[in-house]
Amino acid sequence: MKIALGPLQYYWPRVTTLEFYAAVSEWPVDIVYLGETVCSRRHELRLSDWIEVADMLAQAGKTPILSTQVLLESGNDLNTLRKITENETYGIEANDMGAVRLIHERLFAAGPPQGEKGPLGGQQAAGAAWGRFVAGPFLNIYSKPTLDVIAAQGATRWVMPLEMGRAGLTQLQQDRPAGMQTEVFAYGRMPLAFSARCFTARNRNFPKDNCQYVCMDHPDGLLLETKESQAFLTINGIQTQSALVHTLIHELDELRDLGVDVLRLSPQSQHMDQVVAAFRAVLDGRESAADAHARLTPLMPAGPCNGYWHDRPGLDMVLPGDPPAPQAPRVRAQVSA
Repeated sequence: MKIALGPLQYYWPRVTTLEFYAAVSEWPVDIVYLGETVCSRRHELRLSDWIEVADMLAQAGKTPILSTQVLLESGNDLNTLRKITENETYGIEANDMGAVRLIHERLFAAGPPQGEKGPLGGQQAAGAAWGRFVAGPFLNIYSKPTLDVIAAQGATRWVMPLEMGRAGLTQLQQDRPAGMQTEVFAYGRMPLAFSARCFTARNRNFPKDNCQYVCMDHPDGLLLETKESQAFLTINGIQTQSALVHTLIHELDELRDLGVDVLRLSPQSQHMDQVVAAFRAVLDGRESAADAHARLTPLMPAGPCNGYWHDRPGLDMVLPGDPPAPQAPRVRAQVSA
């Protein structure tokens, strides 16, 4: 399996971001997703800067992919999306159906796909951009008909939705179209929802249009707790994340047996090099999952979880040997005359 570094979800200073990706060029990752996917007000790096980072990573032997924004709110957002879909150098991760439509139109603008293979493994359309794309985790692909539709639009890889478990992935792996690769979010705080409101600005009593860029004060998001001081969610601008850090390091053998092609690790502000190294060591058989998990837990910005994979509440952490979750009792329906 290949390791992919997911798009940066947080707002870091320009120098910090550039230094981070300079370090990534030396890490044992195969694919790097780049670009602003959360909020267009985050201007430390523009699209031209992200392309320069992609050039640097490509020279280092990585496969850069430009990710599109999830929630578009303005004409400027749409212009940026068009520029991404029109680039003829790097693959694209489509995170909304508008991006899928633009890529599909460009892919088939010159007729059926033919010619050399592009960076995602799909055929390049003559006279068009690379064309083929990665279907991001926000396209809500939960069934074979949906996956077939996305494949017909030109996708060569899909990313499993965050809350899908082992049973759902097993079924879709059996049903996926020929040539379709599968990517699984295997580490990081899970991006669960997006809103037109900026929760981080609201926390500081700032309006969204004058947010003072307070997201930069929280390099791993702002933890939201219940009245009982229990971790509940993480606020990241207009994005809501899980409070805990999702990790599937214990499930790597199972993911390999299911035919998963790519593992996605989501960046965190500290110790990300050690996270990547731990997953690589377990995949290569140089370290046990238990040892890697014990080593990584103190390095996480919050505690671990993997409940969704096991069809349990997302905040649960299921370790090998734990008893299965009790099944909810079945209720027999009664119809009164």
